[in-house]
Amino acid sequence: MNFPLKTMATTSISIDQLVRVATLDELNTKRVIVVQGADRPIAVFANDGQPMAVDNRCPHMGFPMHKGSVKQGIVTCHWHEARFDLCSGCTFDLFADDLPAFDCHVHDGVVFVRPTFRQLASADYFRNRLERGMQQNISLIQGKAIIGLLKSGIGVGEIVRQVAMFGSANHDNWQAGMTSLTAVANLFDELDEQTAYFALFKGVSQVAGDCAGAAPRRPRHALDTDAHGHGRLKQWMHHWTQVRHRDGAERTLLTAINDQSPGEQLTDVLFSVVTDRPYANAGHVLDFCNKAIELLALIGAEHAPAILPLVLSSLVTARGGEEDGAWRHPIDLMGPLREAEAALPSLMEKAEVGAWQYDESFGQTILGEDPLAIIDALRDAIARGARPQQLTKHLCYASAMRLARFALTNDVRDWFSPVHTFTHCNALHQTVLRCQSPKIVRGIFHAGLAVYMDRFLNVPPAKLPGERQPLDLAPIDGGELLRQLLDSLDHRHEVDKAATVVARYVRLGHPIRPLVNAMVFAVVREDLDFHALQVIEAGVQQYRLWQESTGGEGERILVAVTRYLASQCPTRRAGLQTARIALRLQRGDRIYEDGD
Repeated sequence: MNFPLKTMATTSISIDQLVRVATLDELNTKRVIVVQGADRPIAVFANDGQPMAVDNRCPHMGFPMHKGSVKQGIVTCHWHEARFDLCSGCTFDLFADDLPAFDCHVHDGVVFVRPTFRQLASADYFRNRLERGMQQNISLIQGKAIIGLLKSGIGVGEIVRQVAMFGSANHDNWQAGMTSLTAVANLFDELDEQTAYFALFKGVSQVAGDCAGAAPRRPRHALDTDAHGHGRLKQWMHHWTQVRHRDGAERTLLTAINDQSPGEQLTDVLFSVVTDRPYANAGHVLDFCNKAIELLALIGAEHAPAILPLVLSSLVTARGGEEDGAWRHPIDLMGPLREAEAALPSLMEKAEVGAWQYDESFGQTILGEDPLAIIDALRDAIARGARPQQLTKHLCYASAMRLARFALTNDVRDWFSPVHTFTHCNALHQTVLRCQSPKIVRGIFHAGLAVYMDRFLNVPPAKLPGERQPLDLAPIDGGELLRQLLDSLDHRHEVDKAATVVARYVRLGHPIRPLVNAMVFAVVREDLDFHALQVIEAGVQQYRLWQESTGGEGERILVAVTRYLASQCPTRRAGLQTARIALRLQRGDRIYEDGD
């Protein structure tokens, strides 16, 4: 017989679309019966004589709910003692997530259950789930929501926008998670489906973790006037930054945002004060500002008033090279540096743009032992017409060589110094592509001196792949090389082995996208901070600039990135375990069930 029934969701459904469970008497006797739904097992309980149905897999880790217990309308999973309202499936223990609930119907004494869960699994449903997961800082819920959104056809840009706006509202400064989120979005098109999910999971969970327990952002407002020009706003931004006045700096920045879209002029207002303090906070200030601009390119310039103020806390509190003893002794570099900065506008104005050509002596000077010679080489290159992006490209390569030549006799923590320099140089390169005002271009001198400061970490210089033993000892198959790379990153102290595999892969001309995917996967499976993703992103961006070169620069940049990654791996991989559990639960895997 085929006739319509009314379910708890008040939608009509035919009885032949339902799953027969048992007679009501049988259910009351057995207390719980498990049937197969559309994509998962369903546990149908007798509760005070009424049938109630929920997913038979605990949403926390998949333990069979039919092995739990029911009392006073609450079903308890005995694996981690998570408790759920049997009627709605909602949890009382937030770590566990809610149980999907299913509509039941009794007809002629027989219990039927709808094979799909009650909630409509729409994009809006998963957006709400993602918001809740971030509010509660429960990465399992975040992971399930990300999977649902991706499967619903929601693009990465929309997901990143939701997460970024949550971050902007729930903490008051730019945190590491926002950097990771932006790096993941920039790398997303290089990744396969699984790695893309793991990477997005990492970025989202880091943003949520940064917001957990943080004070929400206290909004400031633009000045109620449009009478101030670009020059005056730059002047004010410089003043408020120097006197470390966050509120004054933010109101000025918001006024600039109202007057200008995130283009060259707004970049000039913000980044001109970033370079007031040379290599501020070990390069992080410029890194964060660059990432904020990149994030706006992904989610829309209209969100600038919410995103850009986040960088101001680190900007106004930063310590620059002028406060660092290494920049003052044994050579006080600030005098020559300030002289070069003062001469820069005139040099740029008089230079014949494009007349400068790179030669090896320039690269040797940048990686040399004389900081004054570095300042002079950069100053001379600008005077002879070097474009700022030419110089930042070579500075990025020089900083990558500091990583590639990093001596393993150094302390593991020493890796962070050349990492900061490399990512800072890359951020500077991206910035000068947007705006080339002298106050931004002066950052080239700061980056050159940062490369100089890392010189002792190359004593003795590490051997590059092929310098100690031939590269042809490695396999030639690309897939096998990628497997060897991941295997080497599964073990500690295999820095040189991992670098050799990557050098072999690149030299054989295998496609780069699978290599990038393997690197990102190696990072997102670990419990590492934002630096690892940031280094890969910078490495990929710089490799693309050098990939047509026949001098091997692109290969050495990827070797540099790999050596750093190998120095940090492996970790406990707790985050990966949670991401995998979410994936298995979402696709209906049988995790703990015994098949009864």
